[in-house]
Amino acid sequence: MAQLLVTLRKSLIGTKPKHRGTVRALGLGKIGSSNVLPDRPEIRGMIARVPHLVSVEEVN
Repeated sequence: MAQLLVTLRKSLIGTKPKHRGTVRALGLGKIGSSNVLPDRPEIRGMIARVPHLVSVEEVN
């Protein structure tokens, strides 16, 4: 199963509360923090809500 490496690239200061909650649900806290998550539709949907804050790479 494919994995996604999600990294927080921008600050959460000034973002909407829903965006902050989504980033925390992805397991990210500080700028530069990363998390490896399974490539599932639920995770892809969460990433689609905050593409301006995170970067995504596929990991095998």
